[in-house]
Amino acid sequence: MSLISSKVARPYAKALFDLAKSNTARYPYRTNNSLKETLNDINNISHVLVNSSDLKKFLGNPLVTRGAKKNVIKDIFRVHISTNTLKFLLVLVDRNRIQFFESIAKKFLELGYEEESLKIAKITSSIQLSADQQIELVEKLKKITRAKQVKLALKVDPQLIGGCIIQIGSQMIDMSIRGQLKKISALLGV
Repeated sequence: MSLISSKVARPYAKALFDLAKSNTARYPYRTNNSLKETLNDINNISHVLVNSSDLKKFLGNPLVTRGAKKNVIKDIFRVHISTNTLKFLLVLVDRNRIQFFESIAKKFLELGYEEESLKIAKITSSIQLSADQQIELVEKLKKITRAKQVKLALKVDPQLIGGCIIQIGSQMIDMSIRGQLKKISALLGV
């Protein structure tokens, strides 16, 4: 994330977070919790943009009119996301900030997951983890992080030789054989 997109992302993500949180507090007995609903919306929009480079280029193109961008956003997302999230996307278009959506989404998800006491653990392992291993890892990470929920983002990298690397936020735990070999070679000055 560049410095510019980070500076732009923070206030917009915070504004959306505050709106979703205030709606959750105002209507606590609604079946759709506004914060959870907005987290889901932002995840879905991010997924669409990641899988559609054409849409991403279209929305980021300064030569395309705001009206055209708004119409496309409405056509694609109107049925699939909440009214508040749709309005938020349209505000981003109006203020020429839609090209920063990925950064805004990332920051919003961080705020939302923190509020929900959900930690995202990026796990890079040498082999695919079984369902039992994943459950055991989640339970251990819940105890370590004191989070109510831990969601795993799994990746396989055979070059690790064995073991895994766990990253939660800015913390990284390297339990891979490749990592251990690097430490040993550094100690030996090789």
